[in-house]
Amino acid sequence: MLHERWHHTRFEWRTFASSFLQLDWRWIALALVLSIATCYGRALRWAVMLRPLRPHPDVWAIFKATAIGFTAVVLLGRPGEFVRPYLISLKEKVPLSSQLAAWILERLCDLLAVLLVFGFAVSQIQASRASLGHTFRWALTTGGYAVGILAAVCLLLLIMMARFSGVMRARLIAALGFLPKRHHERAARAVGAFMDGTAATQSQGSAIRLFLYTVLEWGLIVLSFVCMFKSCHETRSFALQDVVIFIGFVAFGSVVQIPGVGGGMQLVAVVVLTELYGISLEVSTSLAIMVWVVSFVSIVPVGLGFAFHEGLNWRKLKDLEYRAERAQASLEAGIEEPPA
Repeated sequence: MLHERWHHTRFEWRTFASSFLQLDWRWIALALVLSIATCYGRALRWAVMLRPLRPHPDVWAIFKATAIGFTAVVLLGRPGEFVRPYLISLKEKVPLSSQLAAWILERLCDLLAVLLVFGFAVSQIQASRASLGHTFRWALTTGGYAVGILAAVCLLLLIMMARFSGVMRARLIAALGFLPKRHHERAARAVGAFMDGTAATQSQGSAIRLFLYTVLEWGLIVLSFVCMFKSCHETRSFALQDVVIFIGFVAFGSVVQIPGVGGGMQLVAVVVLTELYGISLEVSTSLAIMVWVVSFVSIVPVGLGFAFHEGLNWRKLKDLEYRAERAQASLEAGIEEPPA
């Protein structure tokens, strides 16, 4: 068993430390730039989703809110996800429910991208340099079914948002008919604002831009990982398909997030590198930490700089998270709470 083998394997701390010193930091620096650039790509895509409500959104303001939002996720955990749509709703003066809808739409686009990457990883793993053993057979079998089901659900949701938004709006409002008149009117406004946040899927031009910006974002992510692999001697010769295979598995591990630590991403990275590619535990661990730092932690100094410039200290950032969660709870109760 994997756990038993790792339990009886002596971890060489000297090898682990020296693996950091042997990294080519020029490649790491380029990976950091590309990783931060993905946040600007996200801001460009979010601006597309804002245009039905704001014809000329401030992309730089959205980028700052994105950097602060991802910093909140790293420092506060998954509840920090609400900080970004909350800040954007404040800066652009649009309903919070519309930005929560934009956040959901963004998640669907990213999930489809992850499914495509993971599907490619599963299809190419036999032809890659990876050594497939019994440890990963369950992942391939289960992952194949999961990719198909999740992709179908995401596509169905996107099609419904694009083609049947009016019908969905009417039925959601009708389903809330049991509420008292005052609450029903508030809920109807919240539902309307929510559907307005998905309006970008209803325009062919906007839908194409969403697709192109998603491709741009994930292209930058792949290039960032290529740079990280080039920085390490043991992974320098990896082909592009090997990098994509690694990203495909790690993307699912990043679903779990622990404040200040990360989550399953690091463990999955170590398992893939040791079990599929035969890299030592020490080097795999150092590379997994570097992947986490570049992919997640690198935005923290940028986000904190923007937060301090906006007058947000740690206490205010925590308070912002609390207000975002309270506004989200109010929306779930059918009350559109002003974001200010």
